Amino acid sequence: MSREFELCPGRRVGGEQPCFIIAEIGQNHQGDLAIAKRMIRMAKDCGADCAKFQKSELEYKFNKKALERPYTSKHSWGKTYGEHKRHLEFSHDQYRELKKYAEEIGIFFTASGMDEKAVEFLHELDVPFFKVGSGDTNNFPYLEKTAKKGRPMVISSGMQSMNTMHQVYQIVKPINPNFCFLQCTSAYPLQPEDVHLRVISAYQSAFPDIPIGYSGHETGIAISVAAVAMGAKVVERHVTLDKTWKGSDHQASLEPNELSELVKAIRTVEKAMGSPVKQLLPCEMACNEKLGKSVVAKVTIPEGAVLTLDMLTVKVGEPKGFPPEAIFDLVGQKVKKRIEEDETITEQAVENHAKKVKC
Repeated sequence: MSREFELCPGRRVGGEQPCFIIAEIGQNHQGDLAIAKRMIRMAKDCGADCAKFQKSELEYKFNKKALERPYTSKHSWGKTYGEHKRHLEFSHDQYRELKKYAEEIGIFFTASGMDEKAVEFLHELDVPFFKVGSGDTNNFPYLEKTAKKGRPMVISSGMQSMNTMHQVYQIVKPINPNFCFLQCTSAYPLQPEDVHLRVISAYQSAFPDIPIGYSGHETGIAISVAAVAMGAKVVERHVTLDKTWKGSDHQASLEPNELSELVKAIRTVEKAMGSPVKQLLPCEMACNEKLGKSVVAKVTIPEGAVLTLDMLTVKVGEPKGFPPEAIFDLVGQKVKKRIEEDETITEQAVENHAKKVKC
């Protein structure tokens, strides 16, 4: 069982805690503060635990040539990649405004720090936890500095190998024990055959003392729900108000009705996981009383006879008698009275029969 830790004030993850659901707004806000607020409200209304953005300090994330590169994609917000990214990047004051809005409506707020300078700002902003995007998971100096801030961490693992994830664990664990890994494949949208949910089980075996989760870029909700059934304690999905909007992430995102269905489905699955103890449940009693079978006499059995298997059969009987699983235990037992053909075999009819307790 993975250990628990407090990811956000008053909200623990891991162990038997409910799955923590992150609505990844990212940069699907189109660079519009009003849309960003609508999306935070949408995440809250749909039942997500956290609304998350992506914060970059562009000169620290990209070199000059990367920012000057022509960007002619249909998703571009500028002639160069730098112009495009600047259009989508909120200022520090805008981030403060968004965080305040999230607090006012009652949803946790954080962002992926896409470079070390952005992490410094998010630390100053007092976000509850740091999200490490897949692109920085093998950025070991970044990881070390982020871990030293002392805030909980959620670390995605897209584009990484198991060997790298072991190195990440070894770097972060001695500095900051409050972190989890998310299985992730960095493709948008993600095809089912590239999801590899079994990595969740591999992570659970390799890192049993941290919670494991899932960050998905697939279409629909079924795969994310399956991840929860496999034990994912954090689920992150990109969200949008409209999949047809300009931007490369919208197609791999969930619209409000889908996010709402995802949250409901996850909570239903969590209820359904239940207990590992298999037993007759109170809710099954009515069916058992109506249709549960008993051992009955296949033939007339005289008083004093020793029971043999060919004297017995199994039917829905009235009244209830020995359950079917007791039929072999009855063989060799002596009956105290005559039992008519088709009559239920009851405890009162068998000598010295110790009833076995069902476990």
